[in-house]
Amino acid sequence: EAVHQNGEALRYAAVPLKADRELVLEAARQNCEALNYAAKPLKADRELMLEAVRQNGYALYAAADLLRADRELVLEAVRQNGNALCFAAEPLKADRELV
Repeated sequence: EAVHQNGEALRYAAVPLKADRELVLEAARQNCEALNYAAKPLKADRELMLEAVRQNGYALYAAADLLRADRELVLEAVRQNGNALCFAAEPLKADRELV
């Protein structure tokens, strides 16, 4: 219930819940800052992060390095919020279509 009101409430959840994909996704839908508290493997979960950046491109900040280099994921993030480009891997910052 708490993450439905404020996604950042994930901060106070027990460690196993921070690894619960559905709970983290729900928290991120409410507030992408909740991704700060997600378990590390979820930050490398491409589908979860793709959905997160579609909601808020800024969520790219929390993605694992491998995903920050994923052109499709970065493109989705930039479409939602152009400033998300600052979180992309360096080679993608030189991609004319993304910029």
